[in-house]
Amino acid sequence: MSEKILVPELGESITEATVSKWLKSAGDSVEADEPIVELETDKVNLEVPSPVNGVLGKISASEGDVVEVGSTLGHINSGSNIQTSDISKNEDVKKKENNVIKIEVEKKTEPKEIKILSEEEDKDEFEHSQEQDSQSIDDDTLVLTNEVEEKIEVEHNLSPAVRKIVSEKKIDIQKVKGTGKDGRVLKGDLINLMGVNPGPSERKIKYGQEERIKMTRLRQTIAKRLKQAQENAALLTTFNEVDMTNIVEMRKENQDDFLERYGIKLGFMSFFVKASVVALKSFPAVNAEIEGDEIVYKNYYNISFAVGTEKGLVVPVLRNADELSFADIEKNIKDLSDKAKDGKLTIEDLQGGTFTISNGGVYGSMLSTPILNLPQSGVLGMHNIVDRPLVVDGEIKIRPVMYLALSYDHRIIDGKDSVSFLKTIKENLEDPRRLFLNI
Repeated sequence: MSEKILVPELGESITEATVSKWLKSAGDSVEADEPIVELETDKVNLEVPSPVNGVLGKISASEGDVVEVGSTLGHINSGSNIQTSDISKNEDVKKKENNVIKIEVEKKTEPKEIKILSEEEDKDEFEHSQEQDSQSIDDDTLVLTNEVEEKIEVEHNLSPAVRKIVSEKKIDIQKVKGTGKDGRVLKGDLINLMGVNPGPSERKIKYGQEERIKMTRLRQTIAKRLKQAQENAALLTTFNEVDMTNIVEMRKENQDDFLERYGIKLGFMSFFVKASVVALKSFPAVNAEIEGDEIVYKNYYNISFAVGTEKGLVVPVLRNADELSFADIEKNIKDLSDKAKDGKLTIEDLQGGTFTISNGGVYGSMLSTPILNLPQSGVLGMHNIVDRPLVVDGEIKIRPVMYLALSYDHRIIDGKDSVSFLKTIKENLEDPRRLFLNI
């Protein structure tokens, strides 16, 4: 009996996918609900499980093929027609191999002819026998060659400064011609060496002058949506700075208790989510979108947050963020981030966001102009925290400061509202007690 492997429903507005990778080969035994093939869509990668127990038969769609929802990917052979003889045969062979007891038999040596040697011949014969004995050692035994011995001797003769440079710059000391006494490598020799024009890069050596790689469907979708945002929205960005002193101190003072009680560390993102929700309630236009000639105001707060993965940027959604505690926000963000990095996000994880937070600070960004995640009207850009001089109560003090950026659609959000929105976030972050008092 043969069971078809079909392309499942992929979510709203998604009608096709690309076969990314077969996790099983034809002839492999599979269990029901075991992932057998990976599909790549415009938004996420998903694994298609086996519908039944059996053996993977004919594969109808190869890796790289574009397949539509409901089309056949392959077949699973189940029931009595499964050919198990080869499998059982291989297993029997493996069992036999595993049960074999290997006995090393001492090799018999033929008696050697007794010769009467002179004193000089006896010495040569002894040295020769010693050499043979050393060669008879197991091949896995480490034997220092002349080259290795020379390298060890050279490294022992290096000064501490030279050793540091060799270690940091990963220099092959054997290829450096020393100008010191007895050919000793000096610090100046390494400096002169580093001043030599470098050779071609490893990538150039490996891949040639250029390399061409087809864009993934995810990367194509990212490029398309970003271009649409630039063409269809009136993009503008406003900036502000935040003194993070109180948040830094609050995290430091309560981190151990928070971790012990909730099993997760207190991060910065929960503060920004809470502060954003407060500001969104005060300025509903930032939580709205344009549909045709109408403005749709969202009275729920689903915060999208950007996660960088190996395959590109994805934006999962933290739903009903206004109803979540600090601990719940941190837990949900971690769970969604882990799913994104493992390629296990679902379509539902990516839909329904009303406002986006992008944290370029994790990569060291000082300042940026984030781009909208359509159809949303606003995106908040976080950046790295750096000690900077600030005037506090008439005195210059060094404080941990973060620059914030709000990109917004000027068609729906006025300049006054955008600036006031960002200022509200700033005030709640600089005095985080306000987040607990709802003021």
